[in-house]
Amino acid sequence: MNLNREILRLALPSILANITVPLVGMVDIAVAGHLGTEADATGGLSGLTAAALIGGISVGSMLFDMLYWNFGFLRTGTGGLTAQAYGRLRRFCPLLFASNSPRDGRAPDDAIHPSPPEGLTAALRDIADTHSRALGIAIGSGLVLIAVQWLVVQAAFLVVRCTPEVRLLAERYFYIRIWAAPATLSLFAFKGWFIGMQDTVRPMVCDLLVNGLNILLSIGLAFGLAGLPALGFSGVATGTVIAQWSGFLYAALAVHHRYGPWIFRGYTPADAIRAFRPLQEPASTGQPGGLRAFFTLNRDLVVRSMGMIAVYIGFTVISARYGDLMLAVSTILMKLLMIFSYFTDGFAYAGEALTGRFIGERSADGVRSTVRGTFAWSMGIAGLFVLAYAFGGIPAVRLMTSDNTVVDASREFLPWLLLMPLIGCPAFTWDGIYVGATASRPLRNATLWCAVGFFTAWGLGIILAGPRLSDTLAIHILMAAYFVHLAIRTLYQSARYRSAILSPHFGE
Repeated sequence: MNLNREILRLALPSILANITVPLVGMVDIAVAGHLGTEADATGGLSGLTAAALIGGISVGSMLFDMLYWNFGFLRTGTGGLTAQAYGRLRRFCPLLFASNSPRDGRAPDDAIHPSPPEGLTAALRDIADTHSRALGIAIGSGLVLIAVQWLVVQAAFLVVRCTPEVRLLAERYFYIRIWAAPATLSLFAFKGWFIGMQDTVRPMVCDLLVNGLNILLSIGLAFGLAGLPALGFSGVATGTVIAQWSGFLYAALAVHHRYGPWIFRGYTPADAIRAFRPLQEPASTGQPGGLRAFFTLNRDLVVRSMGMIAVYIGFTVISARYGDLMLAVSTILMKLLMIFSYFTDGFAYAGEALTGRFIGERSADGVRSTVRGTFAWSMGIAGLFVLAYAFGGIPAVRLMTSDNTVVDASREFLPWLLLMPLIGCPAFTWDGIYVGATASRPLRNATLWCAVGFFTAWGLGIILAGPRLSDTLAIHILMAAYFVHLAIRTLYQSARYRSAILSPHFGE
């Protein structure tokens, strides 16, 4: 196997899909900004400015970001467990991968026979059970969110401050889009499962479908184009709901068509229900499994998500203290920083899939080669973005704002853009390696320590600045704190690599 070719096969579709993600938010904001203030353009809400409409979309989207980030385990936990089961499948039945690749959705007739070996049966069951657990939890959680939507909104606005007009619009957006919750959370589970199966093409197609439909339907339903009803502001959220459920339908059909004949052959609804029994799986699976292990893994990942949320919300809340200009500058800087993560995440997904697979195959050399290969590609991305930020930083800022005051204020902080990829790309790549190894505890601890580092660095910086503190210096301290948080993630996970990944699985 050519490992670099395999890394690129897994990474490139994810990168392509990731690039479309920010486009959806940009289009939603643009639609809101062009709706105007007429009653029919806002769905019965009159006298509202474009700024209020944009604010309603922004706050409403933020509520879902805060809500759904807590369910990130449905993607990460599912991906690691599935990848390891896939590796065991390769180990117990190499014939399955000798001629017809499962990438074609078919298995050779002589590979899976009426009386398969016990190890093969267990590996197939693990893959199917992981899918059932993740999808069942996703749908169940989505239905619960729909049932308690009013309580979620009331709790959110205890901490989110905005004008009454923005709150009214954000609530309307939320109460429409929440009906996509089961589909949205299920897509997390589907994406993780596909990645674990070494398949990044299906999630790429799903993301392109969802994001493309989201853009087209939001525009069409907002303005009444192509024969669609003109729903105004409500059309933006309605377009998202239809797009998410369309993605759910595609993903379900893709699983059935591509994997049903060999992964789910003979797998009955009773088997899916059995997957939720809180018992350990038989020892033949090669790992302690079952629902208990599934929840133990995901409990750590939920705590990890909370640590990440604390850092990113803290970054926004702190920057907002220093006026609209510094808030605008820090927001633009963060948006620019996130661009390189969309590329690095593709290699992190490849590392996740291959690390889990090689652990399932019990190949320590495969894991080490995966780490070297994904880091080589990731650091190449880091170098490219250092050059891009060095020569294109100001043009990139101008693409995001035409306000010369904001552009001029951003110049002083551009050197931070040159540093972040060099420390951020390793952090993001390690995340994928640890997820593939289902090393959830050190992954959780790394995030908690980096959150502590972020707020500690911020606090110490403010104390040391003392009376010399200005708005500009405060943002420099904030960027330094963000750099510290990335550095802690990178250093902690680098130091724990052998003890957290190689030693538990290979005794090294």
